[in-house]
Amino acid sequence: MNKEILRLALPNIITNITVPLLGMVDLAIVGHIGDETYIGAIALGTALFNLIYWNFGFLRMGTSGLAAQAYGAGDKTEAMRILVRGLTIALCAAAVLIALQYPIAKLSGLILNCSDKTLNLTLSYFYVRIGAAPATLGLYAIKGWFIGMQNSKSPMTVAITLNIVNIVASLAFVIWLKMDIVGVALGTVIAQYSGLALAIILWFKHYGNMRHLIDIRGSLHKAEMKRFFKLNGDIFLRTLCLCAVFTFIPAISANMGDSILAANTLIMQLFTLFSYILDGFAYAGESLVGKYIGARNRESLSKSIRYLVYWGLIFTALFSIIYFFWSENIYRILTNDGNVIAEAMKFNRWTLLIPLCGFAAFLFDGIYIGATAAKSMRNIMFIATTVFFAGYFVLQPILGNDGLWIAFLLFLIFRGGLMWLRYKKNVVGILDVIP
Repeated sequence: MNKEILRLALPNIITNITVPLLGMVDLAIVGHIGDETYIGAIALGTALFNLIYWNFGFLRMGTSGLAAQAYGAGDKTEAMRILVRGLTIALCAAAVLIALQYPIAKLSGLILNCSDKTLNLTLSYFYVRIGAAPATLGLYAIKGWFIGMQNSKSPMTVAITLNIVNIVASLAFVIWLKMDIVGVALGTVIAQYSGLALAIILWFKHYGNMRHLIDIRGSLHKAEMKRFFKLNGDIFLRTLCLCAVFTFIPAISANMGDSILAANTLIMQLFTLFSYILDGFAYAGESLVGKYIGARNRESLSKSIRYLVYWGLIFTALFSIIYFFWSENIYRILTNDGNVIAEAMKFNRWTLLIPLCGFAAFLFDGIYIGATAAKSMRNIMFIATTVFFAGYFVLQPILGNDGLWIAFLLFLIFRGGLMWLRYKKNVVGILDVIP
Protein backbone atom coordinates (compact mmCIF):
# COMPACT_ATOMS: atom_id res chain seq x y z
CA MET A 1 0.00 0.00 0.00
CA ASN A 2 2.89 2.39 0.78
CA LYS A 3 4.25 1.82 -2.73
CA GLU A 4 0.86 2.60 -4.26
CA ILE A 5 0.46 5.75 -2.16
CA LEU A 6 3.92 7.02 -3.07
CA ARG A 7 3.39 6.20 -6.77
CA LEU A 8 0.45 8.61 -6.74
CA ALA A 9 1.58 11.05 -4.08
CA LEU A 10 5.13 11.88 -5.20
CA PRO A 11 4.19 13.17 -8.68
CA ASN A 12 1.33 15.10 -7.06
CA ILE A 13 3.70 16.59 -4.49
CA ILE A 14 5.98 17.73 -7.30
CA THR A 15 2.90 19.07 -9.11
CA ASN A 16 1.63 20.92 -6.06
CA ILE A 17 4.96 22.27 -4.85
CA THR A 18 5.26 24.24 -8.07
CA VAL A 19 2.15 26.25 -7.13
CA PRO A 20 3.37 27.86 -3.87
CA LEU A 21 6.88 28.10 -5.31
CA LEU A 22 5.42 30.03 -8.22
CA GLY A 23 3.59 32.29 -5.78
CA MET A 24 6.85 32.78 -3.93
CA VAL A 25 8.62 33.68 -7.17
CA ASP A 26 5.92 36.24 -8.03
CA LEU A 27 6.21 37.60 -4.50
CA ALA A 28 10.00 37.67 -4.71
CA ILE A 29 9.88 39.53 -8.05
CA VAL A 30 7.63 42.30 -6.78
CA GLY A 31 9.32 42.21 -3.37
CA HIS A 32 12.54 43.33 -5.04
CA ILE A 33 11.15 45.87 -7.53
CA GLY A 34 8.98 47.92 -5.19
CA ASP A 35 7.95 48.70 -1.65
CA GLU A 36 5.41 47.00 0.62
CA THR A 37 2.51 48.16 -1.58
CA TYR A 38 3.68 45.77 -4.31
CA ILE A 39 3.70 42.85 -1.88
CA GLY A 40 0.25 43.87 -0.69
CA ALA A 41 -1.02 44.14 -4.28
CA ILE A 42 0.15 40.62 -5.13
CA ALA A 43 -1.49 39.36 -1.92
CA LEU A 44 -4.81 41.04 -2.70
CA GLY A 45 -4.68 40.09 -6.38
CA THR A 46 -4.02 36.47 -5.46
CA ALA A 47 -6.79 36.55 -2.87
CA LEU A 48 -9.19 37.96 -5.45
CA PHE A 49 -8.46 35.15 -7.90
CA ASN A 50 -8.63 32.62 -5.08
CA LEU A 51 -12.11 33.91 -4.32
CA ILE A 52 -13.05 33.56 -7.99
CA TYR A 53 -11.35 30.28 -8.91
CA TRP A 54 -11.64 28.38 -5.65
CA ASN A 55 -15.41 28.62 -5.99
CA PHE A 56 -14.95 26.51 -9.11
CA GLY A 57 -12.77 24.01 -7.28
CA PHE A 58 -15.60 21.50 -7.68
CA LEU A 59 -14.52 21.20 -11.33
CA ARG A 60 -11.40 19.42 -10.13
CA MET A 61 -12.63 17.79 -6.93
CA GLY A 62 -15.97 16.53 -8.21
CA THR A 63 -14.43 15.32 -11.46
CA SER A 64 -11.66 13.53 -9.58
CA GLY A 65 -13.92 11.62 -7.18
CA LEU A 66 -16.44 10.58 -9.83
CA ALA A 67 -13.73 9.59 -12.33
CA ALA A 68 -11.93 7.51 -9.67
CA GLN A 69 -15.12 5.60 -8.87
CA ALA A 70 -15.79 5.04 -12.58
CA TYR A 71 -12.21 3.80 -12.93
CA GLY A 72 -12.62 1.41 -10.00
CA ALA A 73 -15.84 0.07 -11.52
CA GLY A 74 -14.18 -0.33 -14.94
CA ASP A 75 -16.72 1.99 -16.63
CA LYS A 76 -14.79 3.88 -19.33
CA THR A 77 -17.93 5.30 -20.91
CA GLU A 78 -18.95 7.02 -17.68
CA ALA A 79 -15.38 8.24 -17.19
CA MET A 80 -15.51 10.01 -20.57
CA ARG A 81 -18.90 11.52 -19.78
CA ILE A 82 -17.52 12.94 -16.54
CA LEU A 83 -14.69 14.64 -18.44
CA VAL A 84 -17.06 16.16 -21.01
CA ARG A 85 -19.33 17.50 -18.24
CA GLY A 86 -16.43 19.06 -16.40
CA LEU A 87 -14.98 20.76 -19.49
CA THR A 88 -18.38 22.05 -20.63
CA ILE A 89 -19.07 23.68 -17.28
CA ALA A 90 -15.50 25.05 -17.13
CA LEU A 91 -15.75 26.84 -20.47
CA CYS A 92 -19.22 28.23 -19.75
CA ALA A 93 -18.08 29.54 -16.37
CA ALA A 94 -14.98 31.14 -17.91
CA ALA A 95 -17.10 32.97 -20.48
CA VAL A 96 -19.27 34.40 -17.69
CA LEU A 97 -16.24 35.55 -15.68
CA ILE A 98 -14.70 37.36 -18.63
CA ALA A 99 -18.03 39.01 -19.46
CA LEU A 100 -18.38 40.23 -15.85
CA GLN A 101 -14.78 41.30 -15.27
CA TYR A 102 -15.56 45.01 -14.96
CA PRO A 103 -18.37 44.64 -12.39
CA ILE A 104 -16.15 42.19 -10.47
CA ALA A 105 -13.29 44.70 -10.44
CA LYS A 106 -15.60 47.52 -9.38
CA LEU A 107 -17.02 45.46 -6.51
CA SER A 108 -13.52 44.41 -5.47
CA GLY A 109 -12.44 48.04 -5.31
CA LEU A 110 -15.31 48.78 -2.94
CA ILE A 111 -14.57 45.81 -0.69
CA LEU A 112 -10.77 46.03 -0.47
CA ASN A 113 -9.81 48.52 2.21
CA CYS A 114 -6.26 49.45 1.23
CA SER A 115 -4.23 52.39 0.00
CA ASP A 116 -5.01 53.84 -3.45
CA LYS A 117 -1.61 52.78 -4.78
CA THR A 118 -2.10 49.17 -3.63
CA LEU A 119 -5.62 49.08 -5.09
CA ASN A 120 -4.50 50.42 -8.48
CA LEU A 121 -1.71 47.84 -8.67
CA THR A 122 -4.14 45.08 -7.69
CA LEU A 123 -6.65 46.01 -10.41
CA SER A 124 -3.91 46.29 -13.04
CA TYR A 125 -2.93 42.73 -12.15
CA PHE A 126 -6.58 41.59 -12.24
CA TYR A 127 -7.50 42.94 -15.68
CA VAL A 128 -4.64 41.08 -17.32
CA ARG A 129 -4.84 37.78 -15.45
CA ILE A 130 -8.62 37.35 -15.92
CA GLY A 131 -7.88 36.56 -19.57
CA ALA A 132 -6.57 33.16 -18.45
CA ALA A 133 -9.98 32.06 -17.10
CA PRO A 134 -10.79 29.50 -19.87
CA ALA A 135 -7.38 27.84 -19.53
CA THR A 136 -7.40 27.90 -15.72
CA LEU A 137 -10.86 26.35 -15.34
CA GLY A 138 -10.29 23.92 -18.19
CA LEU A 139 -7.15 22.69 -16.44
CA TYR A 140 -9.17 22.17 -13.24
CA ALA A 141 -11.42 19.67 -15.01
CA ILE A 142 -8.65 17.88 -16.91
CA LYS A 143 -6.38 17.65 -13.85
CA GLY A 144 -9.20 16.20 -11.75
CA TRP A 145 -9.95 13.64 -14.44
CA PHE A 146 -6.29 12.59 -14.70
CA ILE A 147 -6.12 12.13 -10.93
CA GLY A 148 -9.32 10.09 -10.90
CA MET A 149 -7.90 7.85 -13.63
CA GLN A 150 -4.91 7.10 -11.34
CA ASN A 151 -2.64 9.16 -13.59
CA SER A 152 -0.55 11.54 -11.48
CA LYS A 153 2.35 11.89 -13.94
CA SER A 154 0.44 13.88 -16.58
CA PRO A 155 -0.67 16.62 -14.13
CA MET A 156 2.93 16.73 -12.87
CA THR A 157 4.28 17.25 -16.39
CA VAL A 158 1.71 19.96 -17.06
CA ALA A 159 2.37 21.74 -13.76
CA ILE A 160 6.15 21.74 -14.13
CA THR A 161 5.94 23.03 -17.71
CA LEU A 162 3.31 25.62 -16.82
CA ASN A 163 5.30 26.99 -13.93
CA ILE A 164 8.60 27.10 -15.77
CA VAL A 165 6.89 29.09 -18.53
CA ASN A 166 5.30 31.33 -15.89
CA ILE A 167 8.56 32.06 -14.10
CA VAL A 168 10.54 32.71 -17.28
CA ALA A 169 7.81 34.86 -18.83
CA SER A 170 7.22 36.87 -15.66
CA LEU A 171 10.93 37.55 -15.20
CA ALA A 172 11.26 38.54 -18.85
CA PHE A 173 8.30 40.92 -18.75
CA VAL A 174 9.29 42.50 -15.43
CA ILE A 175 13.09 42.67 -15.64
CA TRP A 176 13.75 43.07 -19.36
CA LEU A 177 10.57 44.76 -20.59
CA LYS A 178 9.97 46.76 -17.37
CA MET A 179 6.26 45.85 -17.31
CA ASP A 180 6.05 45.93 -13.52
CA ILE A 181 3.20 43.98 -11.88
CA VAL A 182 1.37 43.70 -15.22
CA GLY A 183 4.28 41.58 -16.44
CA VAL A 184 3.73 39.12 -13.60
CA ALA A 185 0.06 38.79 -14.57
CA LEU A 186 0.83 38.39 -18.27
CA GLY A 187 3.35 35.67 -17.49
CA THR A 188 0.59 33.77 -15.68
CA VAL A 189 -1.80 34.11 -18.64
CA ILE A 190 0.72 32.76 -21.13
CA ALA A 191 1.63 29.91 -18.80
CA GLN A 192 -1.99 28.84 -18.24
CA TYR A 193 -2.69 28.50 -21.96
CA SER A 194 0.60 26.67 -22.45
CA GLY A 195 -0.44 24.24 -19.70
CA LEU A 196 -3.86 23.66 -21.26
CA ALA A 197 -2.31 22.94 -24.66
CA LEU A 198 0.09 20.41 -23.12
CA ALA A 199 -2.73 18.75 -21.12
CA ILE A 200 -4.71 18.21 -24.33
CA ILE A 201 -1.65 16.71 -26.04
CA LEU A 202 -1.09 14.34 -23.11
CA TRP A 203 -4.75 13.32 -23.12
CA PHE A 204 -4.53 12.29 -26.77
CA LYS A 205 -1.28 10.46 -26.07
CA HIS A 206 -2.63 8.37 -23.18
CA TYR A 207 -6.39 8.23 -23.84
CA GLY A 208 -6.77 8.87 -27.55
CA ASN A 209 -8.14 5.34 -27.97
CA MET A 210 -11.16 6.40 -25.87
CA ARG A 211 -12.24 9.11 -28.31
CA HIS A 212 -14.99 6.89 -29.68
CA LEU A 213 -16.60 6.89 -26.23
CA ILE A 214 -17.19 10.66 -26.28
CA ASP A 215 -20.93 11.20 -26.09
CA ILE A 216 -21.80 14.86 -25.71
CA ARG A 217 -25.57 14.34 -25.63
CA GLY A 218 -25.31 11.51 -23.10
CA SER A 219 -22.79 13.47 -21.01
CA LEU A 220 -25.11 16.47 -20.78
CA HIS A 221 -28.27 14.46 -20.15
CA LYS A 222 -30.56 16.25 -17.68
CA ALA A 223 -30.54 13.49 -15.05
CA GLU A 224 -26.74 13.13 -15.17
CA MET A 225 -26.18 16.88 -15.02
CA LYS A 226 -28.54 17.09 -12.05
CA ARG A 227 -26.51 14.45 -10.19
CA PHE A 228 -23.27 16.20 -11.15
CA PHE A 229 -24.52 19.56 -9.89
CA LYS A 230 -25.93 18.07 -6.69
CA LEU A 231 -22.55 16.66 -5.75
CA ASN A 232 -20.70 19.76 -6.86
CA GLY A 233 -23.23 22.10 -5.26
CA ASP A 234 -22.14 20.79 -1.86
CA ILE A 235 -18.47 21.14 -2.85
CA PHE A 236 -19.21 24.67 -4.07
CA LEU A 237 -20.71 25.68 -0.72
CA ARG A 238 -17.80 24.10 1.11
CA THR A 239 -15.36 25.97 -1.10
CA LEU A 240 -17.30 29.20 -0.70
CA CYS A 241 -16.67 29.00 3.05
CA LEU A 242 -12.99 28.32 2.39
CA CYS A 243 -12.81 31.34 0.11
CA ALA A 244 -14.55 33.49 2.71
CA VAL A 245 -11.83 32.67 5.25
CA PHE A 246 -8.88 33.04 2.88
CA THR A 247 -10.21 36.26 1.38
CA PHE A 248 -11.04 37.69 4.80
CA ILE A 249 -7.46 37.27 6.05
CA PRO A 250 -5.71 39.56 3.51
CA ALA A 251 -8.69 41.94 3.45
CA ILE A 252 -8.69 42.42 7.21
CA SER A 253 -4.87 42.49 7.19
CA ALA A 254 -5.02 45.40 4.75
CA ASN A 255 -7.31 47.17 7.20
CA MET A 256 -4.57 46.85 9.83
CA GLY A 257 -2.05 48.59 7.57
CA ASP A 258 0.30 47.78 4.68
CA SER A 259 3.03 46.46 7.01
CA ILE A 260 0.69 43.91 8.66
CA LEU A 261 -0.68 42.95 5.23
CA ALA A 262 2.83 42.34 3.91
CA ALA A 263 3.86 40.37 7.04
CA ASN A 264 0.75 38.19 6.97
CA THR A 265 1.34 37.58 3.27
CA LEU A 266 4.77 36.12 4.06
CA ILE A 267 3.31 33.89 6.78
CA MET A 268 0.56 32.67 4.46
CA GLN A 269 3.21 31.64 1.94
CA LEU A 270 4.58 29.16 4.50
CA PHE A 271 1.06 27.89 5.15
CA THR A 272 0.50 27.50 1.40
CA LEU A 273 3.79 25.66 0.95
CA PHE A 274 2.86 23.07 3.59
CA SER A 275 -0.73 22.71 2.38
CA TYR A 276 0.32 21.96 -1.18
CA ILE A 277 2.82 19.35 -0.03
CA LEU A 278 0.13 17.57 2.01
CA ASP A 279 -2.28 17.90 -0.90
CA GLY A 280 -0.01 15.52 -2.79
CA PHE A 281 -1.12 12.82 -0.36
CA ALA A 282 -4.68 14.16 -0.43
CA TYR A 283 -4.76 13.66 -4.20
CA ALA A 284 -3.44 10.14 -3.71
CA GLY A 285 -6.34 9.70 -1.28
CA GLU A 286 -8.80 10.89 -3.92
CA SER A 287 -7.48 8.34 -6.40
CA LEU A 288 -7.25 5.38 -4.02
CA VAL A 289 -10.42 5.96 -1.99
CA GLY A 290 -12.48 6.50 -5.15
CA LYS A 291 -10.98 3.42 -6.79
CA TYR A 292 -11.60 1.14 -3.81
CA ILE A 293 -15.15 2.41 -3.33
CA GLY A 294 -15.83 1.85 -7.03
CA ALA A 295 -14.39 -1.68 -6.68
CA ARG A 296 -16.31 -2.25 -3.37
CA ASN A 297 -13.05 -3.19 -1.60
CA ARG A 298 -13.54 -2.34 2.08
CA GLU A 299 -10.25 -3.80 3.33
CA SER A 300 -8.08 -1.84 0.90
CA LEU A 301 -10.15 1.28 1.50
CA SER A 302 -9.55 1.26 5.26
CA LYS A 303 -5.89 0.35 4.83
CA SER A 304 -5.27 3.20 2.37
CA ILE A 305 -6.75 5.75 4.78
CA ARG A 306 -4.68 4.47 7.68
CA TYR A 307 -1.44 4.64 5.69
CA LEU A 308 -2.26 8.11 4.35
CA VAL A 309 -2.54 9.37 7.94
CA TYR A 310 0.87 7.88 8.76
CA TRP A 311 2.46 9.77 5.87
CA GLY A 312 0.68 12.96 6.90
CA LEU A 313 2.18 12.74 10.39
CA ILE A 314 5.68 12.19 8.99
CA PHE A 315 5.49 15.33 6.86
CA THR A 316 3.96 17.31 9.71
CA ALA A 317 7.00 16.56 11.85
CA LEU A 318 9.36 17.43 8.98
CA PHE A 319 7.79 20.84 8.29
CA SER A 320 7.55 21.71 11.96
CA ILE A 321 11.33 21.28 12.18
CA ILE A 322 11.94 23.30 8.99
CA TYR A 323 9.77 26.20 10.14
CA PHE A 324 11.27 26.20 13.63
CA PHE A 325 14.83 26.63 12.36
CA TRP A 326 14.54 28.33 8.97
CA SER A 327 11.33 30.37 8.65
CA GLU A 328 13.22 33.69 8.81
CA ASN A 329 15.56 32.50 6.07
CA ILE A 330 12.55 31.75 3.87
CA TYR A 331 11.18 35.24 4.52
CA ARG A 332 14.50 36.73 3.41
CA ILE A 333 14.24 34.88 0.11
CA LEU A 334 10.83 36.40 -0.47
CA THR A 335 11.72 40.03 0.27
CA ASN A 336 14.67 42.23 1.12
CA ASP A 337 12.49 44.60 3.15
CA GLY A 338 13.85 44.28 6.68
CA ASN A 339 10.81 45.98 8.23
CA VAL A 340 8.42 43.47 6.67
CA ILE A 341 10.58 40.53 7.81
CA ALA A 342 10.76 41.93 11.35
CA GLU A 343 6.99 42.35 11.39
CA ALA A 344 6.45 38.77 10.20
CA MET A 345 8.80 37.41 12.88
CA LYS A 346 6.62 39.01 15.58
CA PHE A 347 3.90 36.49 14.70
CA ASN A 348 6.10 33.58 13.66
CA ARG A 349 5.07 31.45 16.65
CA TRP A 350 1.77 30.81 14.91
CA THR A 351 3.58 29.70 11.76
CA LEU A 352 5.23 26.92 13.76
CA LEU A 353 1.79 25.50 14.65
CA ILE A 354 0.42 25.45 11.10
CA PRO A 355 1.64 21.91 10.20
CA LEU A 356 0.29 20.34 13.39
CA CYS A 357 -3.07 22.10 13.22
CA GLY A 358 -3.55 21.75 9.48
CA PHE A 359 -2.38 18.35 8.27
CA ALA A 360 -5.65 16.48 8.96
CA ALA A 361 -7.69 19.16 7.17
CA PHE A 362 -5.66 18.81 3.97
CA LEU A 363 -5.39 15.02 4.08
CA PHE A 364 -9.03 14.21 4.81
CA ASP A 365 -10.21 16.62 2.12
CA GLY A 366 -8.79 14.17 -0.42
CA ILE A 367 -10.22 11.15 1.37
CA TYR A 368 -13.72 12.66 1.47
CA ILE A 369 -13.50 13.81 -2.17
CA GLY A 370 -12.58 10.30 -3.31
CA ALA A 371 -15.66 9.03 -1.50
CA THR A 372 -17.76 11.87 -3.01
CA ALA A 373 -18.85 12.59 0.59
CA ALA A 374 -19.47 16.21 -0.34
CA LYS A 375 -22.40 16.80 1.99
CA SER A 376 -20.35 15.82 5.04
CA MET A 377 -17.46 18.03 3.88
CA ARG A 378 -19.87 20.92 3.49
CA ASN A 379 -21.37 20.55 6.96
CA ILE A 380 -17.98 20.27 8.66
CA MET A 381 -16.73 23.32 6.76
CA PHE A 382 -19.79 25.28 7.94
CA ILE A 383 -18.84 24.50 11.56
CA ALA A 384 -15.14 25.33 11.09
CA THR A 385 -15.93 28.61 9.33
CA THR A 386 -18.30 29.63 12.11
CA VAL A 387 -15.55 28.89 14.64
CA PHE A 388 -13.09 31.03 12.65
CA PHE A 389 -15.27 34.13 12.47
CA ALA A 390 -16.46 33.77 16.05
CA GLY A 391 -12.86 33.37 17.19
CA TYR A 392 -11.74 36.38 15.18
CA PHE A 393 -14.42 38.76 16.43
CA VAL A 394 -13.81 37.70 20.04
CA LEU A 395 -10.00 37.55 19.99
CA GLN A 396 -8.84 40.19 17.50
CA PRO A 397 -10.10 43.22 19.47
CA ILE A 398 -8.14 41.90 22.46
CA LEU A 399 -5.03 40.43 20.82
CA GLY A 400 -4.81 42.25 17.49
CA ASN A 401 -3.12 40.29 14.70
CA ASP A 402 -2.39 37.44 17.13
CA GLY A 403 -6.15 37.01 17.49
CA LEU A 404 -6.49 36.61 13.71
CA TRP A 405 -3.92 33.81 13.62
CA ILE A 406 -5.39 32.00 16.63
CA ALA A 407 -8.79 32.07 14.94
CA PHE A 408 -7.24 30.67 11.76
CA LEU A 409 -5.56 27.79 13.62
CA LEU A 410 -8.87 26.98 15.32
CA PHE A 411 -10.44 26.85 11.86
CA LEU A 412 -7.87 24.27 10.75
CA ILE A 413 -8.25 22.18 13.92
CA PHE A 414 -12.04 21.98 13.72
CA ARG A 415 -12.04 21.33 9.98
CA GLY A 416 -9.53 18.48 10.10
CA GLY A 417 -10.50 17.09 13.49
CA LEU A 418 -14.17 16.64 12.67
CA MET A 419 -13.43 14.93 9.35
CA TRP A 420 -11.00 12.59 11.10
CA LEU A 421 -13.50 11.72 13.83
CA ARG A 422 -16.31 11.03 11.34
CA TYR A 423 -14.48 9.31 8.46
CA LYS A 424 -15.60 5.76 9.33
CA LYS A 425 -19.23 6.77 8.93
CA ASN A 426 -18.84 9.31 6.13
CA VAL A 427 -16.29 7.46 3.98
CA VAL A 428 -16.01 3.75 4.84
CA GLY A 429 -19.72 3.64 5.66
CA ILE A 430 -20.58 4.57 2.05
CA LEU A 431 -19.97 0.93 1.09
CA ASP A 432 -22.92 -0.05 3.26
CA VAL A 433 -25.39 2.01 1.26
CA ILE A 434 -24.07 1.53 -2.29
CA PRO A 435 -26.43 -0.88 -4.08
